[in-house]
Amino acid sequence: MTTQLVLLDADDLMHPNTGEENYNESAYYNFYDPGRRLGGFARIGNRPNERHAEMTLCLYLPDGRVAFMFARPEIADNARFDAAGMRFEVRTPMREHRVRYDGPAVLLSRPLDLVDPKRAFSENPQRAVEVDLVYEGISPAYGGEPRERREGSWVSVRHERPGHEFARGHLEQHGRARGRIVVDGVDHPIDGFGLRDRSWGPRYWQAPAYYRWLTMNFGPDHGLVGALTVQRDGTEMHGGYVFRRDEPNRPIGRVEVETEYAAPEKLHARVRARLHPADGAPAEEIEGRVLNMVPLRNRRGGVTTRIAEGLTEWRWGERVGYGWSEYLDHLD
Repeated sequence: MTTQLVLLDADDLMHPNTGEENYNESAYYNFYDPGRRLGGFARIGNRPNERHAEMTLCLYLPDGRVAFMFARPEIADNARFDAAGMRFEVRTPMREHRVRYDGPAVLLSRPLDLVDPKRAFSENPQRAVEVDLVYEGISPAYGGEPRERREGSWVSVRHERPGHEFARGHLEQHGRARGRIVVDGVDHPIDGFGLRDRSWGPRYWQAPAYYRWLTMNFGPDHGLVGALTVQRDGTEMHGGYVFRRDEPNRPIGRVEVETEYAAPEKLHARVRARLHPADGAPAEEIEGRVLNMVPLRNRRGGVTTRIAEGLTEWRWGERVGYGWSEYLDHLD
């Protein structure tokens, strides 16, 4: 039988818990409104066999401050995305979602304080935050899970190698986010563009040696995403796609990334990317400038992992767009 990457509408719903200790199902939405200079991302990662979820909210405010919250609330199962005041609802698979949050957030005048999360949370005020967004897909969804056709149905095929577990299945989709965000009593309407991501299967953040994930939005008609993941044995995984309105997504076969870093934290400040389509078409060349940086941290098994979240202005030929450059590296 032939194994192929297959994406089903059902992949936009909750998947069966396949029992691994580190089974994870996560959903992530980013969005940016350039007219209001406001954006951010929201994520829930369910880890039902570890009996908790990971909830992250990160809002980049027009004045340069960041409203941030992270929590690991207890969960009993993988039935829904509902954790620590955040909730995601799939109204129509692959078409429309709702993203909500109602709870506190740490208000950071200097987002780089999150290099030391304990200090950042103790030395900065917490304020009330509300988020209520409708997230509409504007590109075809891209991705899926390795599957085989058996007796008329698609059946999942496990393919992870020991130590390489990061996501058995994965989808991405460009979208439009409309609604409101309230931070410390200030109501911000929002109408912007972004990218969402959904992953399921065993995951440790410490599994890859590093990765570079670049998400780019150029209004309702164009977008790109590029991903370069390097495994600990040196194996490289390249992915992503080019989105143009009314065309199929064009898969990316190879991703090249050059980075300029800023001292003293050595976080990325400028990015140059060449995204090579899998069909041999000329490479798409993009330059990015980080507008605001939030360094996040994850620890497990004695390894400290940094996930640097750079709100980025992208230039693709004559087009100017926005999105995120996410860099995962290990500090130990």
